[in-house]
Amino acid sequence: MRARKALLVLISVLILPVAAVWGALYLAFGSPVGVVPLVYFAVLLAAIGVFSRTRDFPWLLRVNQVDILLAPTLSMIPLGGFLTSGGVGLWGILAPLGALVFSDVRAAARWYAAFVVVFLGSGIAGEIVGPVWELPPVWFTSTMLALNIAVGGAIVFTLLAVFAKQRADALAALRLEQAKAESLLLNILPRSIAERLKAQTQPIADQFESASILFADVVDFTPWSERHAPAEVVGYLDRLFTHFDQLAERHGLEKIKTIGDCYMVAAGVPTPRPDHAHALARMALDMLDGVSAELGHLGLELRVGINSGPVVAGVIGRKRLLYDLWGDAVNTASRMESHGAPGRVQITRATYDLIAEEFDCEARGTIDVKGKGEIEAWYLLSPRGTGAPSAPSGAVVH
Repeated sequence: MRARKALLVLISVLILPVAAVWGALYLAFGSPVGVVPLVYFAVLLAAIGVFSRTRDFPWLLRVNQVDILLAPTLSMIPLGGFLTSGGVGLWGILAPLGALVFSDVRAAARWYAAFVVVFLGSGIAGEIVGPVWELPPVWFTSTMLALNIAVGGAIVFTLLAVFAKQRADALAALRLEQAKAESLLLNILPRSIAERLKAQTQPIADQFESASILFADVVDFTPWSERHAPAEVVGYLDRLFTHFDQLAERHGLEKIKTIGDCYMVAAGVPTPRPDHAHALARMALDMLDGVSAELGHLGLELRVGINSGPVVAGVIGRKRLLYDLWGDAVNTASRMESHGAPGRVQITRATYDLIAEEFDCEARGTIDVKGKGEIEAWYLLSPRGTGAPSAPSGAVVH
């Protein structure tokens, strides 16, 4: 709106001297029709003065349109028609152009229809009535025709050029905001899911026959957070989860969500991959190292659980969108974390069978999991050939 106001005032100011010169020249050649542009000048100048106090943009636009539509076109009647008036009626085209730039297409169409009626009507009436007063010399009329076309064209060009510049700036700003929105959306959803969400309205739901899910939780973080300032708590957690985000990106995995101090990440969704369990195992070990670096001096440790199996993935709802996973494999992965040990990565048989040839694991035996019964579990130690840490007495390393 500020840009529109500035443009309208600019065009109004540019037309003022044109109207004054136009009127003065006709009066100098003894044609009383020169009074018309001077009246136009006075009305427009008064309108600009009123606008400077009221800032009433629609009112200034309407005065401009009525003034420029009637003053030049009606002048054709006493001057004798289209040619003998020097084409002065062409200035009336600024009324529909103003509506097109400052209002809307529908209003512009109405103003254009009014211009055609007034322009043709005044021109034909002038041809019939003939010159009311003695006409200026032919050379003057020809010169005025050239000036009306040239100067009027310059005003039209200025109007459209500034409008085009403003439109280009607006589109550039729109593209910038669109890029920001796109970036924000991609921080919430996987790219493939975001593209599908923009292209369709129905809920997104996919079945994956084989994927791996990891849950990680900072042990005793809640009681620790109660003893520290909120900014300190959020700061530590932000640095840790930012490090986890970088690990997920490095390993090509998909962060699903965080719940308090719990971090959930998955492999094999939304893009299936045959090595999903291996990739998640590597990230889990890197996560333990990250906690040691970020929170080790605070005496805090990470507890990690991994499971593999079929899952359902999708986006539900329309507000605060979240790409989430459902299924027994997800619930079991969560149980592996909650029934695990601090500083260890606990995995199920489903995950163990997928990675046993490439990773050293420590058999924990069976554990009683609420709602699941007895479940075989292993501790993930390290990739094969990297020097796995020694297993505790009585443990079996496979």
